[in-house]
Amino acid sequence: MPTLAVVGAGPGMGLAIARTFGSRGFDVALIARTAKKLDDLVARLGEEEITATAFPADVMDRASLTAALEAARARFGSIDVLEYSPAPHSPVAGFTTAAPSEADVDNLQPQIEYTFYGAVTAARAVLPAMREAGAGTLLFTTGGGSIHPIPMLGNVNAAGGALRNWVLNLHSELSGSGIYAAHIAINTWLGEGGPEGIPSATPEQVAPLYWDLYERRDQAEAVFNG
Repeated sequence: MPTLAVVGAGPGMGLAIARTFGSRGFDVALIARTAKKLDDLVARLGEEEITATAFPADVMDRASLTAALEAARARFGSIDVLEYSPAPHSPVAGFTTAAPSEADVDNLQPQIEYTFYGAVTAARAVLPAMREAGAGTLLFTTGGGSIHPIPMLGNVNAAGGALRNWVLNLHSELSGSGIYAAHIAINTWLGEGGPEGIPSATPEQVAPLYWDLYERRDQAEAVFNG
């Protein structure tokens, strides 16, 4: 069976994407910081007859992330689709938001480590095997601010914008190789409790977009506007 690796797996988008691919015959490797959370997700997917395995790792610890992806490949034989969408659901030390004029190295660096460097690390861990096979899919997620930034998230959007630029360039580089890379910008609030006037959506509404990109392989970027 083909394998999907979800980096940043959680009970929202990560679980929805895992279900979308798992229900179509994929095994699933789940990667995130918290082992207990991953075990819960594995159990939930198992109830739906989706084979999933947990590989705890911190995306800001590049060695642990690389080791987790290598362990996933050893477990399943290959990683055919990598999906990168870490999103902190609890406070992370050093994470703050800042307007563009308030951005500095101290509040930018953690965002860049988390959003951009983690994605690059994950891609480098799986690309050699994909190149050898001449096939693979790389999907990277940001918020809509990577395309249309808003001042209150100046440093967050800068990191997302860097990732977006890199993914679009990677898409061009890999053209014709059999490996497909794409960027997904989620331009809505996920779940309930969002700011007034901001459109919202459920992860289950967004997740089919990932499968559509995987099947079509004809665009470098997709934006979900709700």
